[in-house]
Amino acid sequence: MSEPTGDQPRISLYDHAVRLHTRHPDGPLPGEGKPYPDEARYKARPRRSDNRDRRRDGADVAEALDRHFAAPDADPAALAVVLDGFDAPIHLNDHITAAALRADHDRVQATGRWLVRYGTGRDAVVVGLALLAADWDPDDIPLIRTIGLLSNTFGSLAADALKRRRGGSEALVWLGDRVAGWGRVYVVEALCAWGSGSARDWLLRKACDGDPLNGYFAGEVATAAHLHEAITAPEADDELVDHTGRLLRIMAASRGMGLTLADYPPARLVLEAHARHLSNQEPAVRRYQYAAEVANAVFEDGAGLAEADRDRIVAGYLSTLDRDEWCAVAQADASEDDPDWWGWFLDFKTVPLRAFP
Repeated sequence: MSEPTGDQPRISLYDHAVRLHTRHPDGPLPGEGKPYPDEARYKARPRRSDNRDRRRDGADVAEALDRHFAAPDADPAALAVVLDGFDAPIHLNDHITAAALRADHDRVQATGRWLVRYGTGRDAVVVGLALLAADWDPDDIPLIRTIGLLSNTFGSLAADALKRRRGGSEALVWLGDRVAGWGRVYVVEALCAWGSGSARDWLLRKACDGDPLNGYFAGEVATAAHLHEAITAPEADDELVDHTGRLLRIMAASRGMGLTLADYPPARLVLEAHARHLSNQEPAVRRYQYAAEVANAVFEDGAGLAEADRDRIVAGYLSTLDRDEWCAVAQADASEDDPDWWGWFLDFKTVPLRAFP
């Protein structure tokens, strides 16, 4: 790789991701990896007009790729310079994919790998990922997975590229544990395309991390991972039961974002099963909070249930939440550890909780 000069950043975005991941190996990168090394140059360039014809987005990149691949000796480093400032689309783009498919496969693959590995500007790396997303070689998984850690910008294309590859579901699960925000949305939606094996296990236990953006995919997770089959089994592990509580809480409040409880056909079965499993768990603050929110939503809105089903499910939740040991845990937390949540919830709750009459 040639050494960058002038005001160009002297570290590739890939190396930036590796350095941050070394410091934070088991979770999301702080700030999703921002600021990137090219931040100053990126902020200084002109912005695209909001009034543009969005059907043309990516067309200028495709034209640059056509010119590049038409020149047999053109160097990927030179292409990276050309792409600087193009505002490359961060999602799959028909124009760029078509340009990738028009050119020689091996050269497209080599160019995509170089841009992702050595690109110092986000547009060049985005285009490199788009080229790899048009391919299926599993050898590219480590490269794609690593740049995907910078998930807000590169997560969408990384998820699409991994989805096309054998072994991609395992890579997406790995990435899912290390991304947040929109990056998590992209990964979870890609994993929902599998819905089986390690992908299903992860979706059932870890997909929702509590971010408000979870509302976009919570219902999709419940459907793709066949939550109704897992949670209605006689035995369910605590991780599955806890995640189901979080997922139901999100769906209860996701109107306008994704599938709600009222629109989820197995809602009655899943709610009944969750309330039943909850009764066998040890009291814990988060368990109380999620169950209280779900019970309140069902009590207030009905969740599309028949009245008798609604009353039975609410009574099932209250039979656990009103136990002395559960009340004690909730009351202690309300006064000491999480007053903001309790203040918010108690201001609007209508379900009759013994701990907070």
